Amino acid sequence: MYLLRSSGVRIVELIYWPFLQMLSWGFLQKYLASTENPYAQAAGVLIGSVLLWDILFRSKIGFSTTFIEEMWSRNLGNLLISPLRPFELVAALSVWSIIRLSVGMVPVSIAAFLFFGFNLLDLGLALAAFFFVLVLTSWSLGLIAAGVILRYGLGAEELAWSLAFLLLPLCCVYYPVSILPDWLQPVALALPPTHVFEGMRSILLHGTFDPADLWWALGLNAIYLVAGYATFSWFLSSARENGTLLQLGE
Repeated sequence: MYLLRSSGVRIVELIYWPFLQMLSWGFLQKYLASTENPYAQAAGVLIGSVLLWDILFRSKIGFSTTFIEEMWSRNLGNLLISPLRPFELVAALSVWSIIRLSVGMVPVSIAAFLFFGFNLLDLGLALAAFFFVLVLTSWSLGLIAAGVILRYGLGAEELAWSLAFLLLPLCCVYYPVSILPDWLQPVALALPPTHVFEGMRSILLHGTFDPADLWWALGLNAIYLVAGYATFSWFLSSARENGTLLQLGE
């Protein structure tokens, strides 16, 4: 909290990238709306996809960056020899990821309405469910990335930035699941964010939403969260036993 409130550069960085991406896709959506393709004319489909994807990505980055900063400052060992328990550290990283996400996404969502007339709140109650599912997925990814970095050191920190993008083609952010090859569709449907983006398109294009998609996403998230925390705990225990917590360099 102290770092964020005392550094305007950090606050600008949280807003800059999602704002730039929203503008780029928003102008593309505006151009496509002038074509005769009925799908392209659907107001806000691309902008909605961008904003929901940024919820997942920015929450993941908030989780991972906060963890990595403790390693950059050589402070992780100090934290873990204190009475702080691992699940308390994970809880703090999770809460802080939501705070960072709010700082960046609230202004960008307002800008999307002012520039392009897209109101994220038009998704209604489903928006809260979508937000919850995407944040849970981001925590699962953050736990796995943190565990791998504990095991292999800061040389693996690129995983913190790239792991979410590995899911981007499979989560069907900008296109429906039906576009994928038949053999790849079950893989996509096994990822919680896929159900969010399918639900978002269903609401904006057809005005309907199937709650079954939400329950599938929540069930999958429960599995991935348990797997992510188990991975993080195992790597943390291994680092403690091997005495590498104070030697986590490149």
